[in-house]
Amino acid sequence: MKFIKNVMTCIIILSIAFFASICFGAGKSSNPMVVIETSKGNITVELYKDKAPKTVENFLEYVNAGYYNGTIFHRVIQGFMIQGGGFTEDMVEKSELKDPIENEAANGVKNTAGTIAMARTNEIHSATSQFFINTQNNTFLNHSGTDADSFGYAVFGKVKKGMSVVYKIEGVETGNRGFHENVPTEPVIIKSVYVKTE
Repeated sequence: MKFIKNVMTCIIILSIAFFASICFGAGKSSNPMVVIETSKGNITVELYKDKAPKTVENFLEYVNAGYYNGTIFHRVIQGFMIQGGGFTEDMVEKSELKDPIENEAANGVKNTAGTIAMARTNEIHSATSQFFINTQNNTFLNHSGTDADSFGYAVFGKVKKGMSVVYKIEGVETGNRGFHENVPTEPVIIKSVYVKTE
């Protein structure tokens, strides 16, 4: 009987420890969170360091350098996405801080509504600082092959708070500025981007 009681006590203690670990955050993600502070409100994004480590490292280097502060969402298309991270308010393209990075679009993460991904040119491995937030499920942007048209765009995080701000930005009036299309007529400014520490 004493042996059975000891076994039962051990089971109870282990059960309490297991449920406590769930309730008090042992299973919480260790992925970094960033806040994109804009003139339309704040957007909090979880960065998938576990899924796109090179992309997240690159993005955080730009964040920590203050590169995005004072840039704008320069390309906004309703029913598609909002893009920013490369132009100043007067539509001057900023110089990049570093070389383009490897495209991690083959990481299995899809371009669904609310995800953040790297913008690039027609060259597969050409992403630098610019990013976009999908406002709907853009399946045609997913990795499906090895050529430039099908390689896809690397998703490296998802909005955790502030999708209402994303949709507010998506709904602004746009027009043309020089050679650039779909530019908000009233600049949507990225005041700052910083790592959330809480």
